[in-house]
Amino acid sequence: MDPRVTLLKEFSSGFIEGKAKIETDQFGFEFLEWLLSAGGALEYGELTDTRLLHKYKIVDIPEHRMDDLMQLHVMKQFNVCRYFGVEKNDVFCFNMDNNHKTDNTAIIPEMSSALDTLRTCLLGLGCEPLIIASGRGYHVWMRLDEPMDNTLLYEFMIATAARALLPLLVGGADHRAVKFSFYPDINVIDAVSLRLFGSQHVKNNSFSHVFTPSGLLDEGDSWKYFEHFIRNKTTPTATIKAALEELRKAT
Repeated sequence: MDPRVTLLKEFSSGFIEGKAKIETDQFGFEFLEWLLSAGGALEYGELTDTRLLHKYKIVDIPEHRMDDLMQLHVMKQFNVCRYFGVEKNDVFCFNMDNNHKTDNTAIIPEMSSALDTLRTCLLGLGCEPLIIASGRGYHVWMRLDEPMDNTLLYEFMIATAARALLPLLVGGADHRAVKFSFYPDINVIDAVSLRLFGSQHVKNNSFSHVFTPSGLLDEGDSWKYFEHFIRNKTTPTATIKAALEELRKAT
């Protein structure tokens, strides 16, 4: 098995089994027949005529077929998105997007400020994130040593995101320029999914590079850092719970 797929399997072991969304520019009955040929059922398909991106939510995917799909994901044939657990998860993610209506793939100063503040806040709370360039901004991932209740994860993300935006608000900048989405989101848990690491953004065709304080890593080093993160940067759930208590006291 491709070692990159092995890493993705380890990272995504807590996601809902057998469920994925495929993002691709491919469509038609022949493609759909191929997509389902090794197992799985189509729950819905979303075809667009305004951009070359179509989405297919597949359920009941056998493990061997999920491995095949993730192999095609790392080969940049299409993107595989996975669904978070309904009640608990051992990973969670802040999705930070440029909220400008025009040129929304640019990394604006407000985004850089919010990301730096969020990273500093998380590190100060004893949590080291994995930051991945996502095309319109960044995915800021955390990985836990065991699943944690989604309600607590959501509360933690809301509180730390608010801290990340506070300097913009105090400084008179437009904090609305940065849009935060949270995964898992307790309000829409079964409706949204998120792309796995190793994807290629559909708008600018850029790889999802790992971002460090020194800048973006190249593709090879990004995979090495991803492995390092999985092996060495898992955060104890006790740390998140203690951090949440600290955040509650500060509000």
